[in-house]
Amino acid sequence: MALPDLLSADTVLGSLSATNRKQALQILSEAAAAKLDLDSRIIFDAVMERERLGSTGVGDGVAIPHARLEGLDHVFGLFAKLKSPIDFDAIDGRPVDLVFLLLAPETSGAEHLKALARISRVFRREDIRSHLRATEARDGMVAILTLQDESDAA
Repeated sequence: MALPDLLSADTVLGSLSATNRKQALQILSEAAAAKLDLDSRIIFDAVMERERLGSTGVGDGVAIPHARLEGLDHVFGLFAKLKSPIDFDAIDGRPVDLVFLLLAPETSGAEHLKALARISRVFRREDIRSHLRATEARDGMVAILTLQDESDAA
């Protein structure tokens, strides 16, 4: 699963204001619910259940919260750049300012894991993270993520 299949300008939130991990995940859950026509509480509960297993803060200021949901029929992504970094209990102890929410159907196995691996690979790159942090326009963020992903896949 390539990032262009997951992201568009309307699934990117720039300058998101949140003071902690729970608030950020609540806002992201509400935004995803509006796009997916699902109950935001179901999304939030599933994402928080996954967070209880261990933080999805993967380091370098990046978090990739994810969950599988009953009633979802496709893999869905939503990216947010936070106005101010927040504590996400990341593996490197650094605060997070780049968050990619990944939601997948409850029955998806390999597709969910492939999307998660693709997202992780893109965010491992310092140049991508730097460009995202320097960009304010949602279209610009989408271009950075999707164009880079396409060139990595080639």
